[in-house]
Amino acid sequence: MIRPLPPDPFITTFLLPAMDFFAAPPDPESLLTSAKGPRGQLPLTDEILRDWSSGDLFGLTQSVGMGFDPRRVLGDQYLILSTQGGLRGEDGSPLALGYHTGHWEIGLLVRAAAEQITAFDGVPFSAYCSDPCDGRSQGTRGMFDSLPYRNDAAIVMRRLIRSLPRRKAVIGIATCDKGLPAMMMALAGTGGTANVLVPGGVTLPPTVGEDAGKVQSIGVRYTRGEMSLEEASLEGCRACGTPGGGCQFLGTAATSQVVAEALGMTVPHAALAPSGQPIWTQLARNSADVARQMVATGVTMQDILTEDSLYNAMLIHAAVGGSTNLLLHIPAIAAAAGLPRPTAQTFRQINQQVPRFVDCLPNGPVGHPTVRLFLAGGVPEVAWHLRELGLLKSNARTVTGMTWDELLDQWYVSDRRSACRERLQQADGVDPDEVIVPPATARQRGMTSTVCFPSGNLCPEGSVIKATSIDPSVIDEDDVYRKRGQARVFVSERDAIAAIKGQTDSPIHPGEIIVLIGRGPLGCGMEETYQITSALKYLSFGKEIALLTDARFSGVSTGACIGHIGPEALAGGPIAKVRDGDWIEISVDRRTLDGQVDLIESSDGQPAETLLRDRTPHPDLAVEAEMPEDTRLWAALQRVGGGTWGGCVYDVDEIIATLEAGIKARGGL
Repeated sequence: MIRPLPPDPFITTFLLPAMDFFAAPPDPESLLTSAKGPRGQLPLTDEILRDWSSGDLFGLTQSVGMGFDPRRVLGDQYLILSTQGGLRGEDGSPLALGYHTGHWEIGLLVRAAAEQITAFDGVPFSAYCSDPCDGRSQGTRGMFDSLPYRNDAAIVMRRLIRSLPRRKAVIGIATCDKGLPAMMMALAGTGGTANVLVPGGVTLPPTVGEDAGKVQSIGVRYTRGEMSLEEASLEGCRACGTPGGGCQFLGTAATSQVVAEALGMTVPHAALAPSGQPIWTQLARNSADVARQMVATGVTMQDILTEDSLYNAMLIHAAVGGSTNLLLHIPAIAAAAGLPRPTAQTFRQINQQVPRFVDCLPNGPVGHPTVRLFLAGGVPEVAWHLRELGLLKSNARTVTGMTWDELLDQWYVSDRRSACRERLQQADGVDPDEVIVPPATARQRGMTSTVCFPSGNLCPEGSVIKATSIDPSVIDEDDVYRKRGQARVFVSERDAIAAIKGQTDSPIHPGEIIVLIGRGPLGCGMEETYQITSALKYLSFGKEIALLTDARFSGVSTGACIGHIGPEALAGGPIAKVRDGDWIEISVDRRTLDGQVDLIESSDGQPAETLLRDRTPHPDLAVEAEMPEDTRLWAALQRVGGGTWGGCVYDVDEIIATLEAGIKARGGL
């Protein structure tokens, strides 16, 4: 006898009225069981039928089955691969939201590229591998998947590219923090194809209001009583001035666009274009034309990505003051292209040579939004200055077929340059040379180089700080940041941000040094900690606090924040032995880019040598309990591949060798 289940209070309380899932369709006769199929016939030849694979032939059947004109089906195939997300109505209204503005409008770029390919009788294909939003996942468990996603997406994208065997070219369209580096890795890893990248542009800042970086700190500023509920509500609503594009600051998304162009992977003056505007859409059309030209001339991505192009990318990264996350992505792109991976020492040497001369958010002294950097001349203008300094590898080629020398000679006298720079002056009243500052003037104003790599007894493998973004008011007259303070140790970002908000019995106080451990790849997938760094920037007392962590930072992070500390705590790093009250000293020379991070002594005077030798790791240090299994696998694989200082990539030969050694050590099991 089947007994009825007792009523479920959840079902009876919360579900909608009972739905009839098994009602008859309103018009059963409308259910078709066969169809005539496409009209016409495939333009096959004896040679095609004899030589093509069954997959190639069935692909033609599939193409006309989707409605493509059978008379055109033998044209050159071009794959448009993008990170599009969300679903827009014909009027642009949201039918289903994307994760972020960055992938919201790029379907318009896909359309423009497809139309251009069709215009010259090519056969456009479109595929998608969407991406997450680091801003949306800040402070959540979603951040455990952020950096691992990049490798996964690059793998999926490469598989999608290879799964269209008769492709002649790939046009990759991407915008944001992880989707764009993944796209660059994918295009670099399929270098035998004519590949072109289209950066997805930027959103505009609001006419009045906070930018998308500052607005991410409304929670902590409200909690600390530094803004009202009404102010937080208003600023949170209006920060994204337009519906599409990456954020308005030179964070990881915008820096990745700049680096893509610096590598020669894009058409000129492509990075940071305002999303949704005609100048932005034209980039997709130009890119389709360039792809066609590359096919005709036999040029492929492996002809573009060279050691010189990697050097130019690092050079321009330093000149603009870009995100430290590119220290993870540029080596990964190099590895995908089969080139030597640049080391921290390479970045250090370049940053010592190159003055930062771009004034863009989140750096100063003014901090202009990214659209102003585009209008001031963007990457070509920066590259022109670097050529004048004798630093640019100007013989490197771009996808246009031109060298940087040829490109810059055209750029400097172009109508486009004049029109964009005049528009910036006219619309915003901003002199373009106040955004891309002539290097000699930048030096006179004290604009310092971008990245410093401190070492010391807490970071024997190194660390990184965006030295250009330390608050000038805490820098000594000799341009050195010096701090001695007592440690406040946390093993989770959630606990640290609660203390910063003053929501614990022992809140963070000015003068202290936050030490956040166990947040590297092995601990949680190497999360970003922008919740913390944004709070320290925008709280009134934040500049009096420093942060040390084995995690990484958002590209918009600023302040005395030192990350990528190696070895990470869970890999035996000495930072694991720090305790509350320990005295730590930090120094960062913004001119020489030398830095030091040292444990000095315990609160009761025991010397660092004794502490680092005899102490055990922090008792609460552990792998994040909710770390996903696939993130744990990513962490293990990238560790074998060189870890964070090697770009967090998968070195297949090293992984296989390690597995084989492990199998042998375990008795061949």
